Amino acid sequence: MTEYMTITADMPVSRSPVIKLYDEAGFAGMRKAGRLAAEILDALVPYVVPGVTTGELDDIVRRMSIEGGGVPATLGYRGYTHSCCTSINNVICHGIPGDRELKEGDIVNIDVTPVIDGWHGDSSRMYIAGEAPIKAKRLVEVTYECLMLGIEQAKPGNTLGDIGYAIQRHAERHRYGVVRDFCGHGVGRVFHDSPEVVHLGRPGTGPELRPGMFFTIEPMINIGKPGVKMMEDGWTAVTRDRTLSAQFEHSIGITEDGCEIFTKSPAGLEAPPYGR
Repeated sequence: MTEYMTITADMPVSRSPVIKLYDEAGFAGMRKAGRLAAEILDALVPYVVPGVTTGELDDIVRRMSIEGGGVPATLGYRGYTHSCCTSINNVICHGIPGDRELKEGDIVNIDVTPVIDGWHGDSSRMYIAGEAPIKAKRLVEVTYECLMLGIEQAKPGNTLGDIGYAIQRHAERHRYGVVRDFCGHGVGRVFHDSPEVVHLGRPGTGPELRPGMFFTIEPMINIGKPGVKMMEDGWTAVTRDRTLSAQFEHSIGITEDGCEIFTKSPAGLEAPPYGR
């Protein structure tokens, strides 16, 4: 049986199997952190071009996180030494920034999580360096559609299975593979918390959605099969069949009649080509 706990601003919080239900102060904290995450992703748009290094993009994320009054949650997290993740082409998630230059047609997911006053604004978007092949652009489009179809199911009385089913059905309709090895998660004053938000499932199964739940939805969709291979660095996950992968992520909170997207772009830059 799923356990829930109402959390107030003065309560100590740590990761646990219990699903936390936050009050209005929690919503206010997540709005602030989520907006900074979205502003950072907005600001990256003109910089994601052929020739830029992922390390340069990481520098922008770190600088904006600090200037915005926060710190990058990933910096020092379990030994990770960067301020974001940059996952290019067949990298599913957790790509490490460095000297790699983006090439014409590369697709890249940039995942940021600034922390402000203890609240985590976790979000990622796909970017295209220059002009990508049609199959790559279509993968990016469908992955974004998967995210938004999942969010449509995020309302009181529904279940996590409803979210996963909506994502899986749309991806598989296009003969894409839904990654099983990684999932969304509870978020708030803890970076990765309960519940796990799997991006496939059956309607009506899993924990019931209740007002005050905060979590991420972040489908990872492959052109090919869903298989994952971990690289020797212990972080980078790639497609086992070397096909392209895409991901979008929002942090949301369940409200009385639906959900609030904390990481929505203030500039309306939700998915490529971002008005170019």
